[in-house]
Amino acid sequence: MSTTNVTKKNSSPAAIATLIVVVLGVIALGLLSFYTDYLWFGQLGFASVFTTEIIARAATFAVGALVMALFTWVSFFVAFKNRPIYAKFVSESDPFAAYRQLLDQLRKLIMIGLPALLGVMAGVAAASQWETVLLWINRTYTGEVDPQFGLDVSFYLFDLPFLTWLAGFFSAAILVAGLVATVVHIIYGGIRFAGRDSKVAKAARVQVAITVAMYLVVQGASLWLDQYTTMASSSGLYTGATYADANAVIPGFQILALISAVVAVLFLVTAVIGKWRISILGTALMVVSSIVLGGLYPWIVQTFQVVPNERTLEAEYIKRNIEATRTAYGLDNVETTDYQATTDATAGALRKDAETTANIRIIDPALVSASFKQLEQYKQYYSFATHLDADRYTIDGKTQDTVIATRELQQAGLGDSQSWYNNVIVYTHGYGVVAAYGNQRSTEGQPVFLQKGIPSIGALGSYEPRIYFGEESPTYSIVGAAKGSAPRELDYPAGDGEADQTYTTFAGDGGPKLDNIVTRLAYALKFQSEQILLSDAINSDSQILYKRDPRSRVAAVAPYLTLDSDSYPAVVDGRVVWIVDGYTTSNNYPYSRSENLSQAISDSGTSNTFARGSINYIRNSVKATVDAYDGKVTLYTWDEKDPILKSWSKIYPNTLKSVKDMSGDLLSHVRYPADLFKVQRAVLGAYHVSDPGSFYSQEDAWMTPNDPVAATSVTSGTLQPPYYLTMQVPGTKAPAFSLYTTFIPKSTGEASRNVLKGYLVADSDAGSTAGTVSSEYGKLRLLSLPASTIVPGPGQVQNAFSTDAEVGRLLNILRQGSTKVLNGNLLTLPVGGGLLYVQPVYIQSTGETSFPLLKKVLVAFGDKIAFEDTLDAALDALFGGNSGADAGDGGPIVVPTDPNAPVDSGSSGSTSAALKNALLQARNAMIAKDKAMAAGDWTAYGKADAQLKAAIDAAIAASK
Repeated sequence: MSTTNVTKKNSSPAAIATLIVVVLGVIALGLLSFYTDYLWFGQLGFASVFTTEIIARAATFAVGALVMALFTWVSFFVAFKNRPIYAKFVSESDPFAAYRQLLDQLRKLIMIGLPALLGVMAGVAAASQWETVLLWINRTYTGEVDPQFGLDVSFYLFDLPFLTWLAGFFSAAILVAGLVATVVHIIYGGIRFAGRDSKVAKAARVQVAITVAMYLVVQGASLWLDQYTTMASSSGLYTGATYADANAVIPGFQILALISAVVAVLFLVTAVIGKWRISILGTALMVVSSIVLGGLYPWIVQTFQVVPNERTLEAEYIKRNIEATRTAYGLDNVETTDYQATTDATAGALRKDAETTANIRIIDPALVSASFKQLEQYKQYYSFATHLDADRYTIDGKTQDTVIATRELQQAGLGDSQSWYNNVIVYTHGYGVVAAYGNQRSTEGQPVFLQKGIPSIGALGSYEPRIYFGEESPTYSIVGAAKGSAPRELDYPAGDGEADQTYTTFAGDGGPKLDNIVTRLAYALKFQSEQILLSDAINSDSQILYKRDPRSRVAAVAPYLTLDSDSYPAVVDGRVVWIVDGYTTSNNYPYSRSENLSQAISDSGTSNTFARGSINYIRNSVKATVDAYDGKVTLYTWDEKDPILKSWSKIYPNTLKSVKDMSGDLLSHVRYPADLFKVQRAVLGAYHVSDPGSFYSQEDAWMTPNDPVAATSVTSGTLQPPYYLTMQVPGTKAPAFSLYTTFIPKSTGEASRNVLKGYLVADSDAGSTAGTVSSEYGKLRLLSLPASTIVPGPGQVQNAFSTDAEVGRLLNILRQGSTKVLNGNLLTLPVGGGLLYVQPVYIQSTGETSFPLLKKVLVAFGDKIAFEDTLDAALDALFGGNSGADAGDGGPIVVPTDPNAPVDSGSSGSTSAALKNALLQARNAMIAKDKAMAAGDWTAYGKADAQLKAAIDAAIAASK
């Protein structure tokens, strides 16, 4: 017995010491995490964002904890102080005697510990609402009012979320305080339940009655606020207060709020006069009233008044919903044009659309990643994104659609060469952008690059090619070195005929400096690597680069933004920058339809969309850039009228730049964001009508068609993505870089009709004048097709391609051997007075190193289709032998060279002759390849391919 006691006494200090060590360890790790985060934000120039959030969380935690703790402590203190000291009913069978004894012994601990524990729990809950609190404090008025109550829309965006949360918090605090008081009174006999002899002491009665009165007052305020929540509630066909809401539910909430206040007064009367009957009767009346006013009466109005006359009675409220939804989603200024589309493919029909035709993109960004990889990867530790990006550049004074990607570092390609030193110190960055003409392909079917190579050469000129910050960058790298020291970072590999690789030293300001032991220790713990402490490759000039994905960096410095799912690279002012679109959103805009953001942006081109919740208001309020070399993040205010952004700019002052600070080069690469466009098209399918009757019947509702290209893949049933193209929309004066989508009638199953009903275009050209956004940017133009004209939809056109006998025969030839046919994106263009469909067709062998080759182009107009080797030939075949315009792949292929390369004028004669001879040999080899393919003779095809490669090598040598 004594031995056991000694063991317990000896083990107790050890257990306490262990607990202290664990607690101190957790605190230390928390402080180190705080320290590294502060260094990261500070280096980036956004320390105020980090400290503001920390202070806001701490303040809301403190206030929430203090309120809950104070309510609990006061309630416990008052109940304990006024407990009956001598209870006449105390007996040996008293079930609470043991609890009273325990409570007397632990009174001080409970009086401090219980409020503290509940306070911490409440503080944690309150801290999660720091954004709601800050937005309410910094709210911005909109100048727009809701049609039901006449309140400024800002009340719903900022005030209502805060007040609703506040009412809920105080309800919880009062309820917990009341429960604590009730338990104390029961334990000490202030409240005794004994059938008809149940008694409540005066002190208990007063405290409980006052607590209930307080609770009812808060509940009354909550009920009063509930009437405003009907402005964003979804019930049936549309969002917002319905006829039944306006005439039954809202008055019911108002009456119930008043009843709650009256019953609260009755409980105060009970506290004074000691009669419970009056307050109990009042409570019963409130319960009955809530059943009648909150459920029965609205049901009667809906069932017997609205349902028989729904179309008429709901018309006013549907109109409110249509107007509010259009405003909230930026659809209130859509320019709608009745497009009398023709389906007759006549000769010369594309003559007026020559510029659009010349820019039709035949290179599919979703398919050519393998081509970029095989042709421009160079080393196994470089890679390209699976889905490339579409942009445009001005080449020789003309806008040229391009498919572009960055050559990023992929350390997995190092294989057995991976080590901490190689991964962190040597292989630190990718190199260069690779861009291809969107409307051209080589004779072999490969992309024609306008920017390529290591070192990078091409039409984009000189720029900083190193990609330290990208979508596939390593978790962290340590860069930088003292002046005069030998560079350690591999810049780019040795080329053909070169013996040595090129090394470099990072010269920017891209991450926190590792200039002291504390910082190195902090990051060694953060990344769980002792090498950060021990490696002699790290010195006082070293920087650690991490959190390198462009979207992650923007999300960190602008936590209030919802980011577009696609960030894209652009060469801007001699730098590679990532452009990221940021949205401000809300789900509280009165009368606006709510959309699930994840579902709205999901299509065959967008995968792995994480849950983003529902919204009913969205603005593309911020354009952000991330420098690919040093990771610098710049936020530009894009929508200066957005009230939510205005409020956040008050919370985080001096973090946003004006659009006037944007260079002309940057503006020329800004795009209309795809995710915003997807949300708008999801809404516009139902909200393109303005008549409440038509909206109610849904007789002209549209939807986005499924992607016909993905019909046989695992993504079957996913929507067709919108596409970027340079084109001239009917009714406009000039071509513009645009984003478009199509609509078909909304239907399901066998009733589905895949015919075009609408064609929506967003002008994506912001101009190229520094600080000035083009007035045309962001304009939405809707081409509405008449019911009398049947224009096949994408699904019908794809089906026509698949079932055409001649097309099938030619595709079977392409499928011979170990090759497969890949259908590219099916594009739709409003040219020739109708709608033209264009689809590139690729072939790819089954080998591991194979990549798609563009071999054919399918086109359709009305019920006619054509299938030729080039888009130019296909259009001529489709439009009676002469389309009237030239496509981009109809002329000679021009491969750009380095504009800064020196010219050797002394040997121009011999060079010209050798080059001409090599090009002639290449031409003959290409012709032989095409003949071999048509005949299905793959042996001859391989021989001709080898001859072509030899001719190309000779041409390159001659050009040098």
